[in-house]
Parts: sequence; C-alpha cells; structure tokens
Amino acid sequence: MAAEGSAPSAAIEPAKGIFIDNRWRPSHSGRTVDVYAPAEGTVFARIAAGDAADIDAAVAAARKARETGAWGRLAPAERGRILSRLGLLVLDHAEELALLEARDTGKPMKQARADIQACARYFEFFGGAADKFHGETIPFMNGYFVATEREPHGVTGHIIPWNYPAQMFGRTLAPALAVGNATVIKPAEDACLTPLRLAELAAEAGFPEGAINLVPGIGTEAGAALIAHRGIDFLSFTGSPEVGVLVQTAAARNHIPCTLELGGKSPQIVFADVDLDSALPSLVNAIVQNAGQTCSAGSRLLVEKSAYDRVVGAVSNRFATLRAGTPAMDLDLGPLINPRQKKRVETFCANAATDGITLLAEGRIADGVPKDGYFVAPKLFGPVARANTLARDEVFGPILAVLPFEDESDAVALANGTDFGLIAGVWTRDAKRATRVGRKVKAGQVYINAYGAGGGIELPFGGMKKSGHGREKGMAALQDVTTLKTLVMKHD
Repeated sequence: MAAEGSAPSAAIEPAKGIFIDNRWRPSHSGRTVDVYAPAEGTVFARIAAGDAADIDAAVAAARKARETGAWGRLAPAERGRILSRLGLLVLDHAEELALLEARDTGKPMKQARADIQACARYFEFFGGAADKFHGETIPFMNGYFVATEREPHGVTGHIIPWNYPAQMFGRTLAPALAVGNATVIKPAEDACLTPLRLAELAAEAGFPEGAINLVPGIGTEAGAALIAHRGIDFLSFTGSPEVGVLVQTAAARNHIPCTLELGGKSPQIVFADVDLDSALPSLVNAIVQNAGQTCSAGSRLLVEKSAYDRVVGAVSNRFATLRAGTPAMDLDLGPLINPRQKKRVETFCANAATDGITLLAEGRIADGVPKDGYFVAPKLFGPVARANTLARDEVFGPILAVLPFEDESDAVALANGTDFGLIAGVWTRDAKRATRVGRKVKAGQVYINAYGAGGGIELPFGGMKKSGHGREKGMAALQDVTTLKTLVMKHD
C-alpha cells in the first residue's frame, strides 16, 4: 500500500522526483508517497507525489518534442534503432531491474526476471516494426491517385498498473513510441520503481528530450489530471472496470480515442479427453502466477462432469504442494500487493465458506516469512455455483473456482457466463471440438491446449465485454496508437 507521511529514514530510498525532458525535477508540491515492500509490510522507498501542475509540464514537454523537437523529426528507422537500443540496455541491466521489480511487487525472483526479459522484448519487437508499418494505395476513379498513411496521434497518455510495472512500461510505451508519439506515463503508486529506472535507461538509449515523460503520484491526483488533460490525444489504461469508466468518460469529453484493458474472469475449459499431464502445469500456474494478480489469470476451472474427480484430484494434489514466500525464497508465489488487496481476497474466501463451498485444497505460507507481509495461501474451491460471486467476480488473488459442466454447449454457456471476456483456454484432444468451442467463446484470446504462451509479445491482446476494448501487443497495437489519413490526388 502507498501512503503519505512517515519520517525520513537513512534506510529508505529517497524520491527521485518527476522525469521530464530526460531530467529529474522535484514535484510541484514537494510532497512524497511512501512505497511499501509487500513481502515485509514496511516502507522502503519514496516517490514524488505528482499533481496537475506536473502533468501540465509533462504534456508541454511531450508536445514540444513531437511538434518542434528532435523526436518529431526522426525517421521511422531511426526511432526503431533507439527502441532496439533500449531493449539491449534492459537486458544489460536485467538483474538490477529484476531485484527492484521483486522488492517493489513481492513476486518471486524467477517471475521478476521473466518480466524484465518481456520488457526488453517489447522494445526489440516494436523497434523492428517501426519502419514496417505503413498505409496502402487504393484503386479509385480514373485520373486519381489515392493512398492512406498512418500518423501518430501526437501526445499519448499511459496509466499502468502495479502488478507488472516493468512489462507494462514496455507493452504500452513501445508501440506508441515506435510510430512517433511523444508520451506521458503515470505509473501506479504501489509499484513504480522499475518504470522510474527504465525512464533513465531510455534517456541513455538516446530518446530525445520529451519523448518519454513520467509523473508518479496518487491516481486521484496525477492520474485524474492526466486523463482529463486537453493536451492528450490518446489514452491507454490498464486497471479496474470502475476506473476504466472514468478514463473512457474523460476521453469522450475531449473527443479522443482510448485503449482499455480492464481485467477478466478467464475460464480454462477441460474436456474429459484432456491430456492431463500436459495440462496440469498450466491449469495451476495460470492462477498462481503473480499470486493471481493477473488480468488474464485462469481463475475459473470448468471441468466436464465425467472427468471431474480425476481432474480435480490432480489439481488438488498440486495445490497442496504450493508455497507462498518472499522474492528471495523464489517459491511458487509471493505476497499480495497491499493490505487492501489481502483483505479483498480473504473476504472472497470467507464468503465462500459462508456459502458452503468446499475448500478442496490449499497451499501454505512458507516458514520464516516476515509477519507483516501481505501473504495469502493459494486455495481451490469447488464445486462453485454458477451464480456465486466466486464464479463471476474478479478476485485478483490465488483463488481458483471449479465449476462442472455437462457437455460442449454447456461449457460454452458457462465460459461466456460472466461480464468479462479477456482470455480463455480449451483443453481437449479433439481438434474439431477445440475449433468449435474456441470460436464460440467470447474472449480476446483463446488458447487451445495451452494458456498464456510465454508473454505473447507478438500476439494481439485485449478484451471483449467488460474486459475492455482496443488491442495491445503484436502489429495490431500499432493500429490503436495511430490514426488513418487518406490522401486523394487528381492528376488528370
């Protein structure tokens, strides 16, 4: 949890301030925000508390960079080289960044290291794409030449969450920068130290002044100022559906587009003919990764009734071996991000018990973890009634709900029976059935006998229904961060 206040301490990393024009400057107000280590429950760093004045300065710097500065004059290939250099710098500093990411979020070191690799990959991928994304010519009436071109929006605003700060820095900024936008980023106050360090590395990689501007602070201050700012031409937001409504409303007031990724209640659909040995690691890891604090977490396990005992037995056995611990312990999962999130997850579990849902299995919290850390043991509940909140609402914790289904049509109805539609998995040896079900499930990504696919930098990612709209990752991301212009020339 982030909170203002506590007295200075020599053991606490001081706030660096606001990053504008490749330089650190103090926040306008001079206030700071405490940053807590989730594994310990103690303050270990401070960030600047940016406000509307800091957002104004960041937007002005971005506008200048785009319209009259060096950034706006760079050719696509030159932009691509700078993005690629940043990817290499991230790899050069991988262990430093992973240690910072693990301390800030509480996740195991192996997960933090994978996140840094993914961050680097975003800049590699979109660096290579910078000069390969283009318009087209259109056959038209005789005497005319018609072409389209993709133009950057101008100044783009990015609000990223606390669960994957390093990955999200790359995921949202790399495509926007590849096409020439200048950017203002507001990272989450609960975990933003890797984005602060990455901004420094971006300057070292050669990004001109104003291309990347970063304003840390409280969401209701810096975040609210960013989404309402009339100098922003496009917004990208990842977070809760409730805040997503505020972002989209603010975008509508300024008549600008936005991309929203708003979470999920993703199903893993397991048919009786599943290769269980192959599926089991994904069925469990998809809810345990990052302590379940993942928008695409496989939080609903839908199992064909004829295989229910076999599948649930195997998953239960695996759950019983899971352990939560500190980043250095490098176990299956770490703590939750803050006390508020811990209480939310514990409330879901208490309500499940009150509703008479069986706790099928649970892992444990490792011996020796700090007593004030925000740890919750992973839990498997089932069978869960379809109308129960545990089957419908996003928990954002290591809690897996098991729901049986009768047949293929029932599986599809159950999979589509929530307000969300982000990702899904289908597990079966029957290729025809896998194709039918995959096409009927309402989700932005559907995996067949797989789930998540190693970060999927190249794969378009985004939701349906209340999971949001727009696409990130892959070449499709470049569509959202540009606008289309049509050029019509009469030559006869």
